[in-house]
Amino acid sequence: MLRVGYPAKLDAGLLSVMPAGIELIPLADGLDHDVEIDVWIPDPYSTRALRVWPRLRGVRLVLCLMAGTEWIPGAVGPHVTICNAHGAHNISTAEWALSAILATLKYFPLYLDIQHSGDWRRRGEATAHYERLSGDPRPLYPPVMLEELTGKTVVLVGHGAIGKEIERMLAPFRVEMLRVARTPRTQPPVHAVSELNGLLPRADVVVLILPLTSDSRGLIGAEQLGLMRQGALLVNAARGPIVDTDALVAALNAEKIRAALDVTDPEPLPIGHPLWSCPNLLLTPHVAGSSPQFAPRSLQIAVDELRRFINGEPLHNAVQLAV
Repeated sequence: MLRVGYPAKLDAGLLSVMPAGIELIPLADGLDHDVEIDVWIPDPYSTRALRVWPRLRGVRLVLCLMAGTEWIPGAVGPHVTICNAHGAHNISTAEWALSAILATLKYFPLYLDIQHSGDWRRRGEATAHYERLSGDPRPLYPPVMLEELTGKTVVLVGHGAIGKEIERMLAPFRVEMLRVARTPRTQPPVHAVSELNGLLPRADVVVLILPLTSDSRGLIGAEQLGLMRQGALLVNAARGPIVDTDALVAALNAEKIRAALDVTDPEPLPIGHPLWSCPNLLLTPHVAGSSPQFAPRSLQIAVDELRRFINGEPLHNAVQLAV
């Protein structure tokens, strides 16, 4: 009988979708003894999963509940097959990206601060905010109180499943979409990463939704931030190390750009880190995929993969095949 280890914190009611003929083994966070299993469904939080891994024996297949698996190969080695939860976070992450763009362009962080101050007379700060960020010195009347997304140019860096979902959600705003990916394509037109620097000066919004690899680490540094338009918005829903944090802090403090980040480097962001006090920054603590639908959707993807494994069928989401 196939033994499948899963996080003990997982709602037991979700396990009803598991195929028959397997033995389910709950794995507590503080596991203090060795456990023999064939298939491991790790805790979505990598720090917890890494505490459990040294106690596991016989693992042949890892079914990750997350789209990102960059921490797993180094832990389990090359002799274990690894599958990710491709598609599980498309909707929630794309909704976060769209919300972050709109919240920034509509100055929601500023207006929330004004709300907490209890003084609507401060609404004039929105016009000054726009003038500083845009560099537009014209006396505009009525005064600018927010910006529009419709018609803007978006550079979408990463055109996988989540990137395509972000594009779908942006479609009603009639943005000009410039797509960038590791593999260029003609339909729809997708630029190679090597073309990114030439596209950045055209962007009002730059959205990062690509995996963290040796090639993408530090992809956005001082040079790329310098190429962005005055007041352009950088949205990172991918991984923190894709952006050079020191360069980002400098660009934000200079009010060259603005940013919305769900991920940072380092992560979690330490108390007292310079990012906390940067202007023109919307920051959330890596929560873009964490909706109530996360667990059932991710688990269903894992179960579908488990059935293929049991039946000897090709796996759909394998990011590493055992050697």
